[in-house]
Amino acid sequence: MRWTWDQDKSRVNERKHGLDFDTAQLVFDDPLMVHRPDPSLDEERWHTIGTVGGVAIIVVHTWPRFVPSEGDEVARIISARKATPHERRAYEEGRFQ
Repeated sequence: MRWTWDQDKSRVNERKHGLDFDTAQLVFDDPLMVHRPDPSLDEERWHTIGTVGGVAIIVVHTWPRFVPSEGDEVARIISARKATPHERRAYEEGRFQ
């Protein structure tokens, strides 16, 4: 499984939200992470919430797809930010859906 992203967008995201995509991808190592679909109509996107270094974060991303030329699943990170207190509580209480 390989995560990709636009480096410029990662830098902008870090300035705006204090979180670069290289760090954000670590949310997928959280065994308690939860995914939910994004209602966006322009492309299939997902929101994943989990913790990185004890901080709850939300990552918006595409769902992994197998890319034969790479011999692996590839997905793209679109944005990442610290979860709001409401989102964090929902995650901790198992209500993030």
